[in-house]
Amino acid sequence: MPSNAPAPQETIRIGTLANAGTGTANYLRQILPHGFESFSLTFWQSTNGLDLARLADEVKATLAGTGAVISSLGVFGNPLGNQPKDQETRDAWKQCITAAKLFGCDIVGGFAGRLVNQPIDKSMPAFTSFFGELGRYAADQGVRIAFENCDMGGTWGWGDWNLAHAPDAWEMLFNAVPLENLGLEWEPCHQLNSLIDPLPQLRKWAKKVFHVHGKDATVQWDVIRTKGIRGNTPWVHHRTPGFGDSNWTEIISILRQNGFKGSIDIEGWHDPVYRKDLEMTGQVHGLNYLKNCRTTYIPNPV
Repeated sequence: MPSNAPAPQETIRIGTLANAGTGTANYLRQILPHGFESFSLTFWQSTNGLDLARLADEVKATLAGTGAVISSLGVFGNPLGNQPKDQETRDAWKQCITAAKLFGCDIVGGFAGRLVNQPIDKSMPAFTSFFGELGRYAADQGVRIAFENCDMGGTWGWGDWNLAHAPDAWEMLFNAVPLENLGLEWEPCHQLNSLIDPLPQLRKWAKKVFHVHGKDATVQWDVIRTKGIRGNTPWVHHRTPGFGDSNWTEIISILRQNGFKGSIDIEGWHDPVYRKDLEMTGQVHGLNYLKNCRTTYIPNPV
């Protein structure tokens, strides 16, 4: 099997997300030949009773000899909610932190949660209680926690799932739980979705970025100028890297300037054009595009 490892001196890998489940190893086996260098394995709300040790063994056997790695595990649910599924999400966070070393990774990412339909500041006591304890446990396990910056349709005053979508909220949560192993799972898509320029934001927050989701967006400024953002016409679309508005060459440059070592993993299944039968076509284009933005390591003459 061909090696999917970047040059030994390269510190940034380009990969993709994959759902974690009984078919994960088979899925990875099929897409490895395209050249993905890393994989982020994701759970939706719960690990659903999956044997994580067995999954780790299956995945490691699939990746053996390829150079590809598991960059992170992901838990996407509301760990601050009060529904039965939310307790499963809380359990999944700890399960994934405990199991991370079995996959050879040290990052678990996901939503920070929030109190449903309450202003963000009302969520801070619950956040501090849960992630204060969990963050210390993760530190003992050598694991970093990375909060994804998706708003999940929420605002400052109302919403569900995730309070960690606005820079003002990041200031609050990192001040509330000032642990070095708490950071961000950042992507420019969600910033563009809020009409934020991602580049100056990344320059400020790059030291707190542990993992990057490779997802972009296209803002349709003609719609905004003629109809605004509260009409019936979509004004922004999530895109696979290479099809959106972000300057990924500059994003990677900013990451390098700040000593980032880790993965940019493509979050597919959102592009309005390269979807369904064109999903992997779009993802492989995004993979090659991001590799080109990263450039190929060439050793200096000696």
